[in-house]
Amino acid sequence: MPLPPASMLRAIKLAHTVVWALLVAIILAIPVMAWRDRFTWVAWLTAVMLVEVLVLVVNGWRCPLTSLAARYTDDRRANFDIYLPHWLAANNKRIFGTLFVGGLLVAITRWIGQ
Repeated sequence: MPLPPASMLRAIKLAHTVVWALLVAIILAIPVMAWRDRFTWVAWLTAVMLVEVLVLVVNGWRCPLTSLAARYTDDRRANFDIYLPHWLAANNKRIFGTLFVGGLLVAITRWIGQ
């Protein structure tokens, strides 16, 4: 027996939020691992993020969970599919894309300076 639409939307939002939090943790871990000269970790974490970027590119810069959540609501606010404040959901790619690139620059600088 399928879940009601509201329950499905809540489950998708929860899953999306958990995945988002894990990806943010990865983004924040990249410069920390670089600062600690753990470049194998930096490489693996960067690879995970590049897979995420590839998924976004293939899906027109949209998370597949957003498309899935859209099946269960007509709401299209920036945070209709995730448990984040509207301002953060609306600026998510800009904020965390910048942090990701900044973390990579820290890692590259540390690696070259070895």
